[in-house]
Amino acid sequence: MKKILLNVYVAALIAVTTVSSAFAGIDLPSISPLVKQVGSAVVNISTERMVKDQFGFPGMPREFQEFFDQFSPFMGPQGGTRERMQSALGTGFIISKDGYIVTNNHVVQNADKIYVTLADQNNKQDKAEAKIIGTDSETDLALLKISVKNDLPSVKFGDSDKMEVGDWVVAIGNPFGLSNTVTTGIVSAKGRDIHAGPYDNFIQTDASINPGNSGGPLLNLDGEVIGINTAIAASGQGIGFAIPSKLASSIIEQLKSGQKVSRGWIGVTIQDLDDVTAKALGLKDQKGALIGSVMPNEPAAKAGLKAGDIVIKIGSTPINNASDLTRVIASYKPNNKVNVTAIRDGKEKQFTVQLGERNTNSQAGNKDIQKGSSLGLSLRELSNQDRQALRIPENINGILIVDVKQNGLAAKAGIMPQDIILAANLKPVKTIKELTDILDNESKKRGAIVLQIYRQGNSFIISIPLEEKK
Repeated sequence: MKKILLNVYVAALIAVTTVSSAFAGIDLPSISPLVKQVGSAVVNISTERMVKDQFGFPGMPREFQEFFDQFSPFMGPQGGTRERMQSALGTGFIISKDGYIVTNNHVVQNADKIYVTLADQNNKQDKAEAKIIGTDSETDLALLKISVKNDLPSVKFGDSDKMEVGDWVVAIGNPFGLSNTVTTGIVSAKGRDIHAGPYDNFIQTDASINPGNSGGPLLNLDGEVIGINTAIAASGQGIGFAIPSKLASSIIEQLKSGQKVSRGWIGVTIQDLDDVTAKALGLKDQKGALIGSVMPNEPAAKAGLKAGDIVIKIGSTPINNASDLTRVIASYKPNNKVNVTAIRDGKEKQFTVQLGERNTNSQAGNKDIQKGSSLGLSLRELSNQDRQALRIPENINGILIVDVKQNGLAAKAGIMPQDIILAANLKPVKTIKELTDILDNESKKRGAIVLQIYRQGNSFIISIPLEEKK
């Protein structure tokens, strides 16, 4: 027994010695100069918004509040409402000396007031109210602006494409309200799809990211922003996700110039190419995006693409799956011409597609009822393209929420873009007309509407009190 233990000890000692030898002579870099260089360009963001609770009491768990919300429209005045101030914390970073600040859209969404807390080299804090210049919910990005008297420190975007798995990164943020917290780690993976949106291509890192880090920078060792910290794995440790700077910088430039964020669109439904389909089509591998259907009179149809074609390249960019195709097409501006390489009948074919615009009024089913109701919603009847882009199961039918008006009734109730309305007043709805009929008739009489909402695999009830126009 002693001999066995001795052998185990010797083996462990050899392993430790081997690992130590592998790192011998390697000087791990100090990030202190980096933090001094860019730390004051990272800011704390706090938001406030007034919310109304129906038939509840302070501190009521959300599950119980939603239960009472189902019945409050039908209980009359005795249900009651109360107003309370809801606050939230996040992080941002300054990108120009005149006060432009980048953060996540979900940090500032639906906020009545947004405050930015600056810190100078002497750790003196200064608080300023910020205004929203623009947001993009599909990539979860927002651009803010504060008024300044003096030039502010700023950081620059780096090239996220140059980052490799194993490269060192630094995160600076406001986790749990602990301002200017610095954590380090490495890029642990690239191109992660966590089903947060149609353009998922996250950088994964083991640098500690926690609630409050959202919107903060992920930096390379040159102090350049190569990602915007956005999400964490709720059940894991050391797993955080950041929006790549290559995607973020182009969106921020559009917002800063006052433009609407516009994306290319070709008018097809697509899916990943599985092993069985690849074999049936006589293909060597599963790389590519399979076109399930082509919408009549849309860009792909006009260019000659057909259902069953397998897109393997856009320009010089390889397409490995459906997500690649969605993301690459969206990176182009509408009206741009792109060269598409597809496989048809086992042979490569070339097509030139002049792109349309994603989510424009020319797309089938895109109707806006915001003008005709007090909810503050832009809606579109659910299409096959939406199902593919948002990974919506076939058994889910309803109306897609394209946009939510800031400070509108729906926004205050917690409704978000990409939610799907399944039912109104417990009646299933598949068309905008069905929804407006319920809204204009029974809901106006009762003073409220009950919506069944589908969001990321979950279904729940939200009640919205209606305000009469004066």
